[in-house]
Amino acid sequence: MVLNISSDLEAVLNEAASHQGVTAEELAIKALKERFARPLIQPQDDWGRLLLAASSDCGVSLSNEAVSSEGIYD
Repeated sequence: MVLNISSDLEAVLNEAASHQGVTAEELAIKALKERFARPLIQPQDDWGRLLLAASSDCGVSLSNEAVSSEGIYD
């Protein structure tokens, strides 16, 4: 798929991408995924929807050793 965007939107996208240290294409794909991709977890009630809305993807999962009391002091 090829998307044609206006020059002003391209400039904004390039600036935001440079601030985040990624390419404009990576930033655009990330934004599209966040907006349109369905979450893996489907909430079953209002509490679940609120909890999912309050969460954010940190991009990394720490190992059990990294969060243990021994791992903290390494």
